[in-house]
Amino acid sequence: MTGPRGEAAALFALLLLLGAGWGITQPLTKIAVSTGHGHFGLIFWQLVIGAALMAVIAAATGRRLPLGRAALRVYGMIALIGTVLPNTASYQAAVHLPSGVLSILLSLIPMIAFPIALGLGLERFSLRRLAGLALGLIGVALLVLPEASLPDVAMVAWVPVAIIASVCYAFEGNYVARWGTAGLDAVQVLLGASVVGALMALPLMLASGHWISPFAPFGRAEWALIASSTVHVLVYTAFVWLIGRAGSVFAVQVSYLVTGFGVIWAMLLLGERYAPMIWAAMGLMMVGMALVQPRPKAVLAPVPGLGQGDLR
Repeated sequence: MTGPRGEAAALFALLLLLGAGWGITQPLTKIAVSTGHGHFGLIFWQLVIGAALMAVIAAATGRRLPLGRAALRVYGMIALIGTVLPNTASYQAAVHLPSGVLSILLSLIPMIAFPIALGLGLERFSLRRLAGLALGLIGVALLVLPEASLPDVAMVAWVPVAIIASVCYAFEGNYVARWGTAGLDAVQVLLGASVVGALMALPLMLASGHWISPFAPFGRAEWALIASSTVHVLVYTAFVWLIGRAGSVFAVQVSYLVTGFGVIWAMLLLGERYAPMIWAAMGLMMVGMALVQPRPKAVLAPVPGLGQGDLR
C-alpha cells in the first residue's frame, strides 16, 4: 500500500510498536529486581547502558553534547526528577507490586501534572480536566481499598511508593514546559541526563552496597535490565522521529498503548492475573487520562526511562 493511506498505516503500526516496546519495560523491571539487586545498582547500570547507546546515536547524527552551565542544569534536573528519584521508588515498588499494577499507576502522570501546571500558571482551570483527575483518584481508590483488588493486602502500602514515580515524571514535564531545555534537543537532553544521572547514582550505589558486578555471570535479571535499557533508547529515538513526522498530537497517543501493553506483557511474561476491581481501575484511569490530556505542544519529547512513564 502506497500513498497517504499507506503512510498513515505505517505510522500507526509504528505507534503500536512503540507502545508495545515501552510497555514491555515494566515486566522487564519486575524481572530485574527478582533476584535481589539493589535499586541504586540497577539505576546506575540502566543509565550507563542508556548513555552508551545514546552516545552512538548522537555521534551518528552529528550531535555534540553542550556542557555550559545552562545545559548542565537541565541535565541535572532531568536526571534527578526523571530517573534517580522516580526509579528509586519504582524499583522498590516493583519488588512488591504486580507489574501490571505499576503500568496502570503510570497513567496517573497527566492527572498529577494538571494541578502542578495550574500552580505554575501553565494551564487554565477546566472542569473536564478536573473530572479526569477525579476519575484517576477513584481508580487508585479501587486499587487500594477493596481487599479483593491486590493479591496481598500488604501490597497496599507500596502503591503510594509507586505513585512517587508518577509524581516525579509529572514534575519533569512541567519543569520542561516552564523553564525549557536551554536550546537542547531531546537526544542531547537524554544523553546528557544519562551521563549526569550515572554520576549521581555511582556514589549512592557504592555507599549503599548495591554494586552489581558486570563481570559476574549474567542471569535472567541482568539480561532483563540490559533489554529494558536498550528497548527504551531505541523506542525513545523512534518516538522523537515520530513526533517530527506525524506531530505530537498523534504521537502522544502512545501513552494509552503503554499502559495497555504493560498489562498484556505482564500477563504473558509473568503470568499475572487481575481482580475485576483492577480492570475497573484501569478503565477509570484511561478515561481520566483522556479527559486530563491537554492539547499537546511540540516541546521536548517525554523521557520515559529517564523514566518509563513520561508520556504526556
